[in-house]
Amino acid sequence: LRHFSPIGFWGLVNNAGISTFGETGWLSMEKYEKFADVNLLGSIRTTLAFLPLLRKYKGRIVFMSSIIAYFSLGNGIYSMTKAAIEKFCDALRLEMNKFGVRVCIIQPGNYARSTKIQPPVSAEEIWNELSEEEKAVYNKEYIQERANFFNRILSEGSTNGNEVVDAMVDALTSPAPKARYMVAKLKEKALVFVCALFPTVVMDSVLSYSLSK
Repeated sequence: LRHFSPIGFWGLVNNAGISTFGETGWLSMEKYEKFADVNLLGSIRTTLAFLPLLRKYKGRIVFMSSIIAYFSLGNGIYSMTKAAIEKFCDALRLEMNKFGVRVCIIQPGNYARSTKIQPPVSAEEIWNELSEEEKAVYNKEYIQERANFFNRILSEGSTNGNEVVDAMVDALTSPAPKARYMVAKLKEKALVFVCALFPTVVMDSVLSYSLSK
């Protein structure tokens, strides 16, 4: 309140996020709780704290989601939190409309090289953290293949992080902001289109093919 400008409190950007790689059984319950706390509950806590001011000044709330909210390629724990953010925003957007508060979602594609949100994956570290039960199911060769696949995805990430920032700025300043800003390559948008509109069996086939390459 001490740092308010004459226009009051205008915009809140929920940008905090962490990412990791691993199939479902490879990750501990503690890691699931940490990701939910940072990626989902952190945004909710901050939003609730500032909601009275945002309603008072008819401001903007911007959430950082991801196209990964629509599908997963080895980082289901991240996808889970982003999908939850999307649903939280959908409810919040409808509720805030009557107060003149706009809620916007940014959905970046692969910008791993810009944000460094995900360091390169080490197959050895993954193997060492697996439980004995998981080691009995998987072998080191499989872990290495998955790690190589995910590291290749990371290496293909865009370095033009300013594209995402531009979308955030537009969401905060435009007289008519979009509900969703998808900032992604054409092939990434096409994959989202398939996942959102085609039957699940088609989506699973496309993703299974991608994982096998």
